[in-house]
Amino acid sequence: MKFNWPNQLTLLSIALIPVFVVIFYLPYAWAPPASALIFALASITDWFDGWLARRWNEMSPFGEFFDPVADKLMVTVALVLTLQADARVVLAIPVIIIIGREITISALREWMAELGARRRVAVTWLGKVKTATQMLAIVLLLYRFSIYSIPVYAIGLVLLIIAAALTLWSMLLYLVAAWPELSRDR
Repeated sequence: MKFNWPNQLTLLSIALIPVFVVIFYLPYAWAPPASALIFALASITDWFDGWLARRWNEMSPFGEFFDPVADKLMVTVALVLTLQADARVVLAIPVIIIIGREITISALREWMAELGARRRVAVTWLGKVKTATQMLAIVLLLYRFSIYSIPVYAIGLVLLIIAAALTLWSMLLYLVAAWPELSRDR
Protein backbone atom coordinates (compact mmCIF):
# COMPACT_ATOMS: atom_id res chain seq x y z
CA MET A 1 0.00 0.00 0.00
CA LYS A 2 1.23 3.46 -0.88
CA PHE A 3 1.23 5.92 2.00
CA ASN A 4 0.31 8.84 -0.20
CA TRP A 5 -1.84 11.79 0.93
CA PRO A 6 -5.12 10.41 -0.43
CA ASN A 7 -4.64 7.10 1.41
CA GLN A 8 -3.63 8.89 4.60
CA LEU A 9 -6.81 10.98 4.41
CA THR A 10 -8.86 7.79 3.99
CA LEU A 11 -7.15 6.28 7.04
CA LEU A 12 -7.83 9.50 8.96
CA SER A 13 -11.54 9.20 8.14
CA ILE A 14 -11.60 5.65 9.48
CA ALA A 15 -9.61 6.63 12.59
CA LEU A 16 -12.08 9.45 13.31
CA ILE A 17 -15.01 7.01 13.69
CA PRO A 18 -14.29 5.88 17.28
CA VAL A 19 -13.36 9.46 18.26
CA PHE A 20 -16.67 10.62 16.77
CA VAL A 21 -18.64 7.98 18.73
CA VAL A 22 -16.97 8.82 22.05
CA ILE A 23 -17.52 12.56 21.61
CA PHE A 24 -21.13 12.01 20.51
CA TYR A 25 -21.89 10.35 23.87
CA LEU A 26 -20.06 12.82 26.10
CA PRO A 27 -22.47 14.61 28.48
CA TYR A 28 -21.20 18.12 27.71
CA ALA A 29 -22.82 21.00 25.84
CA TRP A 30 -19.89 21.14 23.44
CA ALA A 31 -20.23 17.46 22.43
CA PRO A 32 -22.93 17.93 19.72
CA PRO A 33 -21.05 20.73 17.90
CA ALA A 34 -17.79 18.79 18.26
CA SER A 35 -19.32 15.58 16.84
CA ALA A 36 -20.81 17.63 13.98
CA LEU A 37 -17.37 19.12 13.31
CA ILE A 38 -15.70 15.68 13.29
CA PHE A 39 -18.34 14.37 10.89
CA ALA A 40 -17.89 17.44 8.66
CA LEU A 41 -14.12 16.90 8.69
CA ALA A 42 -14.56 13.24 7.72
CA SER A 43 -16.96 14.28 4.92
CA ILE A 44 -14.49 16.83 3.58
CA THR A 45 -11.62 14.33 3.69
CA ASP A 46 -13.84 11.84 1.82
CA TRP A 47 -14.25 14.31 -1.03
CA PHE A 48 -10.69 15.62 -0.86
CA ASP A 49 -8.90 12.24 -0.88
CA GLY A 50 -10.63 11.19 -4.11
CA TRP A 51 -9.97 14.57 -5.71
CA LEU A 52 -6.28 14.44 -4.76
CA ALA A 53 -5.90 10.85 -5.96
CA ARG A 54 -7.30 11.76 -9.38
CA ARG A 55 -5.49 15.09 -9.65
CA TRP A 56 -2.09 13.71 -8.59
CA ASN A 57 -2.66 10.39 -10.38
CA GLU A 58 -2.16 8.52 -7.10
CA MET A 59 -5.07 6.13 -7.31
CA SER A 60 -4.41 2.80 -5.62
CA PRO A 61 -6.29 -0.43 -4.94
CA PHE A 62 -6.23 0.46 -1.24
CA GLY A 63 -7.85 3.85 -1.88
CA GLU A 64 -10.35 2.50 -4.38
CA PHE A 65 -11.54 -0.05 -1.83
CA PHE A 66 -11.26 1.81 1.47
CA ASP A 67 -12.41 5.29 0.38
CA PRO A 68 -16.05 4.24 -0.16
CA VAL A 69 -15.86 1.94 2.89
CA ALA A 70 -14.71 4.83 5.12
CA ASP A 71 -17.53 7.03 3.82
CA LYS A 72 -20.22 4.38 4.30
CA LEU A 73 -18.96 3.49 7.79
CA MET A 74 -18.99 7.09 9.00
CA VAL A 75 -22.41 7.82 7.48
CA THR A 76 -23.93 4.62 8.89
CA VAL A 77 -22.49 5.23 12.35
CA ALA A 78 -23.71 8.85 12.34
CA LEU A 79 -27.19 7.87 11.18
CA VAL A 80 -27.51 5.10 13.77
CA LEU A 81 -26.33 7.38 16.59
CA THR A 82 -28.65 10.17 15.46
CA LEU A 83 -31.59 7.76 15.34
CA GLN A 84 -30.69 6.36 18.75
CA ALA A 85 -30.74 9.90 20.16
CA ASP A 86 -34.09 10.72 18.50
CA ALA A 87 -36.01 7.50 17.97
CA ARG A 88 -38.95 8.84 15.97
CA VAL A 89 -40.43 7.35 12.82
CA VAL A 90 -39.85 10.62 10.90
CA LEU A 91 -36.11 10.01 11.36
CA ALA A 92 -36.18 6.20 11.26
CA ILE A 93 -37.65 5.95 7.75
CA PRO A 94 -35.00 8.12 6.01
CA VAL A 95 -32.24 6.36 7.99
CA ILE A 96 -33.51 2.93 6.91
CA ILE A 97 -33.82 4.09 3.29
CA ILE A 98 -30.30 5.53 3.20
CA ILE A 99 -28.61 2.56 4.89
CA GLY A 100 -30.65 0.06 2.85
CA ARG A 101 -29.74 1.82 -0.39
CA GLU A 102 -26.04 1.78 0.49
CA ILE A 103 -26.13 -1.96 1.10
CA THR A 104 -28.13 -2.59 -2.08
CA ILE A 105 -25.96 -0.46 -4.36
CA SER A 106 -22.71 -1.79 -2.87
CA ALA A 107 -23.88 -5.34 -3.57
CA LEU A 108 -25.08 -4.34 -7.05
CA ARG A 109 -21.73 -2.72 -7.90
CA GLU A 110 -19.82 -5.77 -6.68
CA TRP A 111 -22.02 -8.11 -8.69
CA MET A 112 -21.82 -5.91 -11.81
CA ALA A 113 -18.02 -5.79 -11.45
CA GLU A 114 -17.93 -9.59 -11.46
CA LEU A 115 -19.82 -9.47 -14.76
CA GLY A 116 -17.44 -6.85 -16.16
CA ALA A 117 -20.25 -4.28 -16.32
CA ARG A 118 -19.35 -2.02 -13.37
CA ARG A 119 -19.44 1.12 -15.53
CA ARG A 120 -23.22 0.76 -15.87
CA VAL A 121 -23.53 1.52 -12.14
CA ALA A 122 -20.77 4.13 -11.80
CA VAL A 123 -21.35 7.17 -9.60
CA THR A 124 -23.59 9.77 -11.27
CA TRP A 125 -24.23 13.47 -10.71
CA LEU A 126 -27.40 12.53 -8.83
CA GLY A 127 -25.36 10.37 -6.48
CA LYS A 128 -23.07 13.32 -5.79
CA VAL A 129 -26.02 15.65 -5.08
CA LYS A 130 -27.53 12.97 -2.81
CA THR A 131 -24.26 12.61 -0.93
CA ALA A 132 -23.81 16.37 -0.46
CA THR A 133 -27.40 16.75 0.79
CA GLN A 134 -27.01 13.76 3.10
CA MET A 135 -23.72 15.00 4.55
CA LEU A 136 -25.11 18.48 5.24
CA ALA A 137 -28.24 16.96 6.78
CA ILE A 138 -26.20 14.78 9.11
CA VAL A 139 -23.97 17.68 10.19
CA LEU A 140 -27.06 19.73 11.08
CA LEU A 141 -28.70 16.80 12.90
CA LEU A 142 -25.54 16.21 14.90
CA TYR A 143 -25.16 19.90 15.78
CA ARG A 144 -28.70 19.86 17.22
CA PHE A 145 -28.82 23.43 18.58
CA SER A 146 -30.64 26.35 17.00
CA ILE A 147 -28.52 29.28 15.86
CA TYR A 148 -30.16 32.71 16.30
CA SER A 149 -33.61 31.08 16.29
CA ILE A 150 -32.77 29.15 13.08
CA PRO A 151 -34.02 25.60 13.72
CA VAL A 152 -30.84 23.77 12.68
CA TYR A 153 -32.11 20.33 13.70
CA ALA A 154 -35.41 20.75 11.84
CA ILE A 155 -33.56 21.90 8.71
CA GLY A 156 -31.29 18.86 9.03
CA LEU A 157 -34.32 16.59 9.30
CA VAL A 158 -35.92 18.10 6.18
CA LEU A 159 -32.62 17.74 4.30
CA LEU A 160 -32.35 14.10 5.43
CA ILE A 161 -35.84 13.42 4.07
CA ILE A 162 -34.80 15.07 0.78
CA ALA A 163 -31.61 12.98 0.80
CA ALA A 164 -33.72 9.83 1.31
CA ALA A 165 -35.88 10.78 -1.70
CA LEU A 166 -32.73 11.38 -3.79
CA THR A 167 -31.42 8.06 -2.48
CA LEU A 168 -34.47 6.21 -3.78
CA TRP A 169 -34.29 8.03 -7.11
CA SER A 170 -30.60 7.27 -7.61
CA MET A 171 -31.11 3.64 -6.57
CA LEU A 172 -33.88 3.32 -9.13
CA LEU A 173 -31.58 4.71 -11.84
CA TYR A 174 -28.85 2.23 -10.89
CA LEU A 175 -31.29 -0.67 -10.92
CA VAL A 176 -32.66 0.40 -14.32
CA ALA A 177 -29.09 0.58 -15.67
CA ALA A 178 -28.38 -2.90 -14.30
CA TRP A 179 -31.76 -4.37 -15.34
CA PRO A 180 -30.49 -6.05 -18.54
CA GLU A 181 -28.10 -8.12 -16.40
CA LEU A 182 -30.54 -8.61 -13.53
CA SER A 183 -33.33 -9.88 -15.77
CA ARG A 184 -31.19 -12.19 -17.90
CA ASP A 185 -31.84 -15.93 -17.73
CA ARG A 186 -28.79 -17.99 -16.93
